[in-house]
Amino acid sequence: MDPMTDATGGTDPNAVDFVRFCYRRRRVGWPELYDEMCSVANRGLYLGYDVDDLAGLGIGFSLFGMPALAGLTARVMAEEHALRRPVAVVITPDSPVVEIRTAPKPPQDDPRDEGTFDIPIRLAMVPSGA
Repeated sequence: MDPMTDATGGTDPNAVDFVRFCYRRRRVGWPELYDEMCSVANRGLYLGYDVDDLAGLGIGFSLFGMPALAGLTARVMAEEHALRRPVAVVITPDSPVVEIRTAPKPPQDDPRDEGTFDIPIRLAMVPSGA
């Protein structure tokens, strides 16, 4: 069995959550994240799981388990980076606006109110630069 295939394929969801938990505690790369994962496992900070419990989930801290753990870590870090990508907000009318007419308003007490009108809009978040 190829450890890299195992790490990116049918991985236990708790194993993925463990790596994500550690990455969110300290947003660092490999091997600093490995140190953080060892620290979290030794203290039982993730759901009370210790090193043996995590081994049952497929998280191995030995030299033999390192390739699989590194592959899983790379996948989780890529997902986390994708979530933090900058986005742009695009405001578009919900339906085509042909003409907007505003009737003259009588003078008002609030100088900030320059006349308002309702147009239904749709907000969409798209990747920045699109």
